[in-house]
Amino acid sequence: MDAGGNPRLSLLASDVYLSLLLSPNAPVLSLFAPMAFVSLLHSVRKSVRSRQAAPEEDSGSGARAPAKSKRKGGRRGSGSRNSRGVGNDGVEEGEIDERLFFAVLEKLVLVMDLIHLDRFPDSLKSLVHTVAELPTMVPDSFCNPSVHRKLTNLCSQLLRAALRPEHGDQANSAAEVLKSLSPLIMLAKSEVRTFALSFVTNCMVDAGKECEGIKKAVVNLPKYLVQKAPEKSELRALAVESIMEIFRALEYGDRVSFVEYVVKMTEGKSSFRLLAVDLIVPIVMSLKDPLGVQANEANDPWGLRCLQVLIKRGSDSNSAIRARSLSNLVHLVGFFANDDRSCKILKEVLGIGDGVSRKTEATINNLLKIRCLDEKAAVRKAALNLVTKLTSFYSGSFDEVLLKTMGMACSDPLVSIRKAAVSALSEAFRKFPDGIVATEWLHSVPRLISDNESSIQEECENVFLELVLEKISRVRLAGSPHNYSAPYKLHDKEKDFERQIDLLFPNGALGLLREICNGEVVPWIKKICKSLGKKNQLRPVVATALQNMIKASESLWLSQSLPIEKWTAPQGAWFLLSEVSAFLPNAVDWQFLHHHWQLLDKTRLDCEKKTPLTHGDWHDDNDDAEPCSVTWAGDRVFLLQTMSNISLELPPDPAADLAHNLLKRIEGFDMHPTEVNAHVKVLRTVCKQKALSAAEADALILRWVRQLLSKATQVIEKYISENTQANEEGSFFTPPRSGNRRGRRSMTTSELLPQATIAAYTVGSLVIVCPSVDLSTVIPLLHKIITSGDLHPKSKLLPAPQVSLKDVAASLYIQGWLTMGKICLIDGKIAKRYIPLFVQELEKSDSAALRNNLVVMMADFCVRYTALIDCHIAKITRCLGDPCELVRRQTFILLSRLLQRDYVKWRGMLFLRFLSSLVDESEKIRELADFLFGNILRVKAPLLAYNSFVEAIFVLNDCRAHGGHYSSQSSQSESRLFSIRGTDEISRSKRMRIYTCLLKQMAPEHLLATFAKICAEILAAASDGMLSIEDATGQSVLQDAFQILACKEIRLPTSRNSTLESPEMDDESNGSGGTSPAAAKGRVISQAVRKSLIQNTIPIFIELKRLLESKNSPLTGSLMDCLRLLLKDYKNEIDEILVADKQLQRELLYDMQKHESAKARSEAAETVAVMGKSGNNHTPQASNAPSGGLRQSKSSNELQSNSRVASALADAAAEATARSVLREVNRGTSTPPLSSLKVPKVRSCNGATGSRGAPSNRPREVLESLRRQPFGSDDEG
Repeated sequence: MDAGGNPRLSLLASDVYLSLLLSPNAPVLSLFAPMAFVSLLHSVRKSVRSRQAAPEEDSGSGARAPAKSKRKGGRRGSGSRNSRGVGNDGVEEGEIDERLFFAVLEKLVLVMDLIHLDRFPDSLKSLVHTVAELPTMVPDSFCNPSVHRKLTNLCSQLLRAALRPEHGDQANSAAEVLKSLSPLIMLAKSEVRTFALSFVTNCMVDAGKECEGIKKAVVNLPKYLVQKAPEKSELRALAVESIMEIFRALEYGDRVSFVEYVVKMTEGKSSFRLLAVDLIVPIVMSLKDPLGVQANEANDPWGLRCLQVLIKRGSDSNSAIRARSLSNLVHLVGFFANDDRSCKILKEVLGIGDGVSRKTEATINNLLKIRCLDEKAAVRKAALNLVTKLTSFYSGSFDEVLLKTMGMACSDPLVSIRKAAVSALSEAFRKFPDGIVATEWLHSVPRLISDNESSIQEECENVFLELVLEKISRVRLAGSPHNYSAPYKLHDKEKDFERQIDLLFPNGALGLLREICNGEVVPWIKKICKSLGKKNQLRPVVATALQNMIKASESLWLSQSLPIEKWTAPQGAWFLLSEVSAFLPNAVDWQFLHHHWQLLDKTRLDCEKKTPLTHGDWHDDNDDAEPCSVTWAGDRVFLLQTMSNISLELPPDPAADLAHNLLKRIEGFDMHPTEVNAHVKVLRTVCKQKALSAAEADALILRWVRQLLSKATQVIEKYISENTQANEEGSFFTPPRSGNRRGRRSMTTSELLPQATIAAYTVGSLVIVCPSVDLSTVIPLLHKIITSGDLHPKSKLLPAPQVSLKDVAASLYIQGWLTMGKICLIDGKIAKRYIPLFVQELEKSDSAALRNNLVVMMADFCVRYTALIDCHIAKITRCLGDPCELVRRQTFILLSRLLQRDYVKWRGMLFLRFLSSLVDESEKIRELADFLFGNILRVKAPLLAYNSFVEAIFVLNDCRAHGGHYSSQSSQSESRLFSIRGTDEISRSKRMRIYTCLLKQMAPEHLLATFAKICAEILAAASDGMLSIEDATGQSVLQDAFQILACKEIRLPTSRNSTLESPEMDDESNGSGGTSPAAAKGRVISQAVRKSLIQNTIPIFIELKRLLESKNSPLTGSLMDCLRLLLKDYKNEIDEILVADKQLQRELLYDMQKHESAKARSEAAETVAVMGKSGNNHTPQASNAPSGGLRQSKSSNELQSNSRVASALADAAAEATARSVLREVNRGTSTPPLSSLKVPKVRSCNGATGSRGAPSNRPREVLESLRRQPFGSDDEG
């Protein structure tokens, strides 16, 4: 049947052979031969394989045929078939005659009934393998479903025949069949895989009911497939599906046995743990009552063990396993969520809800807290999804730390993580609508309206609309003033009012409004409302609900007979109404606004009679200030904004009355500064809305601006003149004027100061509203105010009669600078003259409030006059080191915005001064700096950290030995301000935090280059004498360099999965095993660069080590620690150096052993000292002197013994550490013995001497053990 290279003839011979066996009265035992049977099977396989190559030849010749026919007239086409030859029956030699092929298989099925293969196990094995391979080897012509079905039916018959007892032990036959079908079961979804699975789950499972051997083989098949499962995520998922199909066909007892096997797999190697985690979910879902809900006996159901395994694997060392276990927990929680009894058991397992011990609850909560901050994105996302699912199970209060962790995840650099965090926080907010959850949600989610990802912005708008605006709109009926009854006589009416108002507006609506007007949340709420308004998603019912809440609060207050001047609307109601009214003007009632305007105005006048006007921010919490000075001021501002929004809908007469009242209020110069801006803006808006044309509106605005400007000038001038006269009277009269007259003038001046301050602020607001107004009379007054702090009299004969307004009128002085800054913004000529004065005041001012305002003005100048400010950037950046936290934070935020918009460039010392913010005392500034360096700069300036890294080492240590850090760039005081010099632990840890943050921003090639730059510019400079190692700053720089080279952030991963991946890539892709050619090329280049780098670095280390040892420098220990880590991390690259230089290898081994021994001894000495100290602490009193002395001598003996033991252990540990490093370097090569080194020999005990010639007290056995110690062996015992 072996017809050489002609498969058709082989198949014909096989057909003849089978026909002979099937002929009547044929001597089957005589005709059957194992070799002939194997040859028959070989011919079947050969015929199929020959056909697989035929289409390739056809496609190749077909591609070239048209070209040949074109050149040669197409004469070749007619005879192309003769090139391969045609058989006698018209079938080509390379093709299969389907009838013949199926005839052979059908006859083979019949022959299996006649022969017994129990004596020929090899023939049976060859038959099973051939039949199992046939479905995967069939040609394209068999793709017809009916033909393929016929083939699989014949294969199934042959495999069933092979399982019969006459062909051998059925258990062995079944094992061979399953082993052959396993590759088909692991294939991707196809007809072949379906055939293999159906044969196992149907035929073999049925056969197993009759034969115990077959059943045992089928039961063990899932375990076998587990061992053969691939590592790629897609193929592993297919393997899980196949295993589960077989698992479902097993009996219940066999299933439970496999579950126990899967649970044990979770303790194996990583590939088994990952597969087991994937198997647990479908296993739990496939069986009935996995949690033992319906079980009568109190045993531990296997479903609970699976859940516990998933929780445990959530802390696995492999990130892919952690992510998969948490994701699978999400699926299981969702699966059991619909059954109340299962939910109860699930809560007990997870440690959630009532009746759970604190220990159990701490376990699941701590797991979620840690995993939400995991270093891998897939783990963080899975943890957040699990929190979302578990929220419905929580009862009582939400864990505050977990809540903060979810809020931090909203600032994650990855889009998917931010989306998951928003979903988790929003779900928690739905479950717990008030308290800390609402606070955290408002501080974390609304800020994402400014996210770069549009889908996150939309999600932020949708959840705000659902969880905030709709919740407020739902209380509109409950907030009606008719839905309550007046309380009875109560002792404390105000407290009762708070209780009644909370009952009036349930579901946390008041707390939500109160938190909305928080200063950190306000900007984002404004932006969200603006975006929703532009999209027409704001409903009038929201404005109606807010008005009803204000009315109900006022009516309830009056019903309690409380004074109206102490009433305040629900905090945040006016603010939110002012924002939504801009897009819903028709939903706001003018009579409602007019009533509260009169009420607030009247209450303001009453309050001003009782308490002086304060000039603080209305957001500040001031317990000493009356509500009318802070809360009422804020409400009036928002009320004015609301009136401005609906001014277009006002009738002419109310609009005229409103404008007249606003103008009168502004002319009084007695309002809060925030009210001044609001009044001016509303007045301008009313004029523009009601004027017939734009020219008429501009003329009207200019007229009242001139009127107000004239009156403000008179007020400021009057105060300055009064102040000057008061100073002159006290300075030039001898004896001085009477105290009564001077006191009256001083009182008048103090009364004019608040009015003058508000007048100066009003001038700035008017300038912004009407830039074309004439300022010739105002600028001299402002100049006099802002320059009053520089008292330099021209004549030395007479003392200066002036007193600085900076001292006697600080508020006016600050407002003068603010107003002058606004004038400079609209007039470039004035800005050119006064910007140097602003910079000078910023440098010398001792007022934190003024410095903060000056920084804001300089940022505005940088946008408007970039060229003028560019030369002053270095002085502005000094505020990053300001003693006031507010100034530092404001400077950081403003400069960051300017840098992102390219108004300021990252050059000079700017970047190096920003580094100090990473370790600022303020946690808020540190968070801002982490976000800037970790997210913004990584994208906008990816090379910035690499280019400035070495210079940053010198700057942070205030070392002047670097070529790019000269004293001309910055003064010594400035360099000290932004340096973190010092060798103490705190300073070193701060600098290392900055270094690691910069290293995390670098690409792998930049890490290698940074490694080389540190070695060349710091280590080589120190070894050459260019960097003084005797100077304190030089030593600090060198020690930082050693720590950087030894840190994990500068190391490159060397595993096969160390290719560069995008942050969004799932961690499971690491186990795919497939690498692209670009990644392989990158690894080759990386290895070459690493090898060259380390070969140039080791000589520098050796030279520097000799230098430090010659000077007995304390940095030798740091160098040896760094060198030891390099020997481990770059063992493949260092191997060639050490193999080529055996002497260097011996020296390194000896020095490292000596260093490790000394370090271990010091640690052991500290341990012994602590033990001795603790022993002395328990010494008895002096009254027990005899026993105390006995104990003391015993304790001293124990300490000496402990010291000797510790010293011996230290020597052994040092030797083991050194040898383990060199063994890794040599890859198992035995280390040369140290006996070849010229080391001092140990004298005998008789002539032994200690240090300084003193007789040695070492025992003889210690010296003998040292002399006999086998240094040349690598064995560790």
